[in-house]
Amino acid sequence: MYFASGALARKIEKLAMETWRKVSLSPSHGYLLMMVLDQPGIQPGSVAGQLQLSPSTVTRLVEKLEEKKLVTRTTDGKVTRIHPTAEGKALYPELELCISQFHEKLDGLVDRTSADHLIRQINQVTDKLPY
Repeated sequence: MYFASGALARKIEKLAMETWRKVSLSPSHGYLLMMVLDQPGIQPGSVAGQLQLSPSTVTRLVEKLEEKKLVTRTTDGKVTRIHPTAEGKALYPELELCISQFHEKLDGLVDRTSADHLIRQINQVTDKLPY
């Protein structure tokens, strides 16, 4: 499982990197920005949970998006929220296209039913692991 999952992750990452290259974002940055665009004011903890990333990883991703002027963070007491900027909002159509093209490429390799089944299985195993 260790080597098979690693090989799958590397190949999916390569496919995703090719797709997201046109907007000069990594797949992680692109998906996080899409979440912020779909849920303006989302909290970093929610992002971490939905993307299955550590809070520190989300912080680094958000910082990079802030450097690119695509998101801003606001803090009210202990609550931090992430908001898209005008530049981030302007990328929305291109981001949707990246996601669509990624799924088209993947669908050309693995049928949708098999992919959905595999995703469910991976998530079930991931949820059972203690780390």
